[in-house]
Amino acid sequence: MKPLDPRLVRTARAVRVHLAVTVVCGVVVTCLVLAQAWLLARVISGATDGQGVGELAWAISAVAVVAIARAVLSYGAETAALRSAARAKSELRRRLIRHVTGTSDSAPAAAGGSDSGPVWLSGQTGPDGTSTPRAGELVTLATRGLDALDDYFARYLPQLVLAVLVPVAVLVVVARADWISAAVIAVTLPLIPIFMALVGWHTQARTQRQWRLLNRLGGHFLDVVEGLPTLAIFRRAKAQAAIIRRITDEHRGVTMSTLRIAFLSAFVLELLSTLAVALVAVEIGLRLMYGMLDYETALLVLILAPEAYLPLREVGARFHASMEGVAAAEQVFTVLDSGPAREAPAGGPAAPRSRAGDEVAALPRRAGGPAPRIRFDGVGLVYPGRDVPALRDVDLVLEPGRSLLLTGPSGSGKSSLLALLLRFAEPTTGTILVEDASLAAPVPLSLLSADSWRAAIAWVPQHPYLFDDTVAGNIRLGAPDASDAEVRRAAELAEAHGFISALPDGYATRLGERGARLSAGQRQRVALARAFLRDAPIVLLDEPTAHLDPDNARAVRVAVARLLRDRSGVIVAHDTGWTDIVDAVAHIEAGRVGERIPT
Repeated sequence: MKPLDPRLVRTARAVRVHLAVTVVCGVVVTCLVLAQAWLLARVISGATDGQGVGELAWAISAVAVVAIARAVLSYGAETAALRSAARAKSELRRRLIRHVTGTSDSAPAAAGGSDSGPVWLSGQTGPDGTSTPRAGELVTLATRGLDALDDYFARYLPQLVLAVLVPVAVLVVVARADWISAAVIAVTLPLIPIFMALVGWHTQARTQRQWRLLNRLGGHFLDVVEGLPTLAIFRRAKAQAAIIRRITDEHRGVTMSTLRIAFLSAFVLELLSTLAVALVAVEIGLRLMYGMLDYETALLVLILAPEAYLPLREVGARFHASMEGVAAAEQVFTVLDSGPAREAPAGGPAAPRSRAGDEVAALPRRAGGPAPRIRFDGVGLVYPGRDVPALRDVDLVLEPGRSLLLTGPSGSGKSSLLALLLRFAEPTTGTILVEDASLAAPVPLSLLSADSWRAAIAWVPQHPYLFDDTVAGNIRLGAPDASDAEVRRAAELAEAHGFISALPDGYATRLGERGARLSAGQRQRVALARAFLRDAPIVLLDEPTAHLDPDNARAVRVAVARLLRDRSGVIVAHDTGWTDIVDAVAHIEAGRVGERIPT
């Protein structure tokens, strides 16, 4: 592990400010250490020579002032460091969330924004090709993991600065007072960082394994808690409890092993520094006994010698306390660096980014206006870590104001096509072109701002998420500024007004987390009300009637038929029961889209 990860400095502005403040504080502390040592030597030697309190009053007062100044500076520096750590953690969390949710402050995705989003959250591919959910790991990383950076900022970095400044300053002062003692300190001082490096290399792998186990434990525990009802139904709760117990035992064992190394390293560093100071004390004592050194100089050297080794010992102790946070930060940077690779569109170089940025402003969201024409040109998609393409050689045109039913078996690529349209993934081959009246020429979708593009889309997933808020609050996510009348009108269009009115408080009824008070069909109609309220020209629906009873499915079909009127729409479904409300049907098999068949 590097003493200072340059990615932290580049990523978080708060880190750069903190480093500047830390260096300034380190310089002041170094000066105070030297001043305190000289004043103490002056007071003790003066008292030994028979000077009275009146003669030494100024020096005694100065010692007290320096001690108070060091305490105040230490308190202020640590308080400022904790605030810097809070800002840096907040900045890293925001970047992490923006990355994994597919939102970015930058405009075109091609300019560096990441749009992996829910594709990243949905899972990570292992060596066996299976997918493991990442939501739990993300929670552990963004909370417990980054919180461990407090020690790194507030204690490790300041000690690292002092470990550079104080020994050098002490050596310079001691060399001017007594070159023999300076030589002893110069020879023994490098032993401490050498042993620190050896212990650090040995500890790093264990600390990283400890963090991986903690991350795995937190993620698995969250997934198990969310799935407890299903586990209880199938009598698998005890089996999962045994797995959590095993991972916990592994984490405890690795943690204790890391702590043993930390304690042993602290013992080694203390022993080295103690022996080094003892060597200085012995040679000082011998020369003082034979009159080869004056008393005040001997006191100055003896007081400064421990100060030369103290910052290095503290760095070793703080190193182990901060490694967990650094390991978490490294994983954050790994996530930020991940994401689907983007290639230039097939058939020629990409359009200039500045031109695309100008065109984004010319493609505003138009409520009730026509949708752009979307053309898939030889599009292929391969997810990171997988060999088999999710989509291959897709040639498809989505005409403005027309709807398409996309059918096919599970795993055939239907949801992947929606992910491309939602900018949750980017094509690895081919290009998606957007043609609109406001654009002078077709523009690759990858060069448009993801946020601007999604503003023109209403998406109804198979399992819409409802928050622990009122019915009106959940519907109003489609348009936060909508009035109560507009919310009610959207619910009526979505065939949801009837059951909402029957709720205890009507539109003011709280639904509970994930809409626990509603059935699956009712949750789907609330999601459709959001889409109506959004009034976007493009509508994407993923299995809108899957697992619904006939009555709810019928109500959803009626609402979807209204929603698709005069809008571009794509419905992903296993069955062909939607053919009466769409304009065309296309079948997808093994990532290949067949010919469109008009209905």
